Amino acid sequence: MTELKAFFLVGPTATGKTAVSQWIAERHSGDILSADAMMVYRGMNIGTAKPDMALRNKVRYWGLDLVAPSDTFSVGQYHRHALSAVREALMSGRRIIVAGGTGLYVKSLTHGLSRLAAGNPDIRKKADELLQRSGIGALQEWVKSQAPKQYESMADKNNPRRLVRVMETAHCSAREKNNLWRPLGKGPVIAGLMMPRNLLYERIKERVKEMYSAGLLEEVERLLKQGFSASGGETAPTAGKAIGYAEATLVLRGKIIIDDAMEITIKRTCQLAKRQMTWFRNQANVDWVEIDSGMTTEQIARMVLACWKKIGPTPIAP
Repeated sequence: MTELKAFFLVGPTATGKTAVSQWIAERHSGDILSADAMMVYRGMNIGTAKPDMALRNKVRYWGLDLVAPSDTFSVGQYHRHALSAVREALMSGRRIIVAGGTGLYVKSLTHGLSRLAAGNPDIRKKADELLQRSGIGALQEWVKSQAPKQYESMADKNNPRRLVRVMETAHCSAREKNNLWRPLGKGPVIAGLMMPRNLLYERIKERVKEMYSAGLLEEVERLLKQGFSASGGETAPTAGKAIGYAEATLVLRGKIIIDDAMEITIKRTCQLAKRQMTWFRNQANVDWVEIDSGMTTEQIARMVLACWKKIGPTPIAP
C-alpha cells in the first residue's frame, strides 16, 4: 500500500493559511484539506472565515460542510474523513495541502489515533453544571484538583471541551491511557505561518470588521431560525461555541451594539490565536515561515514551497 503523505501549513488564525494554500493549490494541482474544527459545520461560513464558493470552484476542498451545527463531530470522524481525502487526491495525481489551526486535528494526522478514552456522561454532566453555575474558573479548579499534572500540561486551559477530555482521560483505565496517542514526541516537521503579534492582531481586527460587512448578522439570524443556539447545548453542542456567533446573537436580540460585539469578538479571537501559537510551539514540530508586513500572498507562498522542498511531504498516520 502506498504511504499517504501531505504538505502541512499550520499556525494561528488570521495568518493567511487559506490564501497561501489556495495560491499554491491552483498552480500545483493541489487539493486542500481543512484542519479547522468549526469549518466542518454547514451554514457557518462567514463567522468561520470559510473559503467562499468562488475559491472552492477553483480548488477541491475537503473537511468543509460535513455536518449540521446540531451534530457533534469527533476527532476520530475527522481522521477518517481526512484519510479518505488524502487517498483520493493522491490516486488522482494531486498533492494535498492540510491547512488549519486546530491542533488536535493536525495531531491526529501526524501521530495517528488509537482508541480514545470513552466519553463519561457523569463527568460531562458535572462539568456542565459547574460551568453553568460558577463559570470556567470553577471547572478549571475541579480539573486541577483531580488531574493536576494533566491540567498543567494543557495548552488551552480555557476550553471547556478540552478540560472535560482531561477528566475523562484521567479516569480511564491504564490500558486506555497508553493508547490515546501513538508515542511520537512532537512528531514530524511541518510548515507553519507566524507573524509579529501586533501585525496578527491588526489582521484579526480587519477580519472581524469584514465579517460584519459581509453579512455575519444575516448568517446568524438564519441559523437561529433553524434552531441554532450560540451558547452551545443540545442544539449546537460544539458549533455554538464558535467565536463571533454568541456576540452576533446578542446584537440581534438587542443586548449589545455592533461595535461592542466586534470588540468582544476581536478580543476572543486574539486569545484563540495566542492559545493556538502556544499549542503548536509545545505540541508540534513546526518549521516556521515568518511573515512581515507588506508581503504578498505570492511571496509567502513561495517561502512555504521552499520550506516544503526542504522538509518534504509529511507521512499521514493511519
